[in-house]
Amino acid sequence: MLAHWRAADLHIAPELDRSALLVIDTQVDFVDGGASPIPGTSAVVPVIARLLAAYRAAGRPVVHVVRLYDGDDVDLARRTVLDSGAPIVRPGSAGAQIVPDLLPPGAPALDAERLLAGELQQITPKEWAMWKPRWGAFHRTRLDEHLRAHGVTTVVLAGCNYPNCPRAAVYGASERDYRVLIAADAISGVQPAHLEEAGRMGVLAAGSGEIADELRTSARPDAAATRDSRPWAGPPAG
Repeated sequence: MLAHWRAADLHIAPELDRSALLVIDTQVDFVDGGASPIPGTSAVVPVIARLLAAYRAAGRPVVHVVRLYDGDDVDLARRTVLDSGAPIVRPGSAGAQIVPDLLPPGAPALDAERLLAGELQQITPKEWAMWKPRWGAFHRTRLDEHLRAHGVTTVVLAGCNYPNCPRAAVYGASERDYRVLIAADAISGVQPAHLEEAGRMGVLAAGSGEIADELRTSARPDAAATRDSRPWAGPPAG
């Protein structure tokens, strides 16, 4: 299917060998047993883990985008519940950590101080964690700068609660002229209507297994040569 999309429209077709995987809000407080579990998130954790394994094997960048609710720098819709003392992804808490099944062996704990200062925390040579202060992963963050520095033209999205933060990431990536691919079975809360809506903006969707297979194929030298023979306008202007 990805090959079909590539042939149909070169401007929006995923370039998985130039892609990064964004994993949104897969934190302990948002899975079953956490302080604020999001329905369906625990169920997609194994799917996300398999997609992460494919990205690690391919040596492509991964960014874990997280929430940290600290003081008043949170969404207006969250302030009342947080003012009441709800212990949701508080900086330094166990619930704010990335779900352990999604981390490589030996990964460090999140460094809340560095993340809140706007730094990307390196987990492995090709994997980082990043805090976002609002719904969108690109809002008031260094994500765009980081992706461009790594030659990324395509973002693949997985994670927690599509109607909120993943959807905001879709819009943020699209308006910055990234090719956007939703891993539809690796995001909690996603519905067919969401994918149809995203499709109207040229955003594509696929299953995580299909993405992993295509990623392995695109990493072959012969596949890269075929791709590079096609016209390409280069990464979006900064």
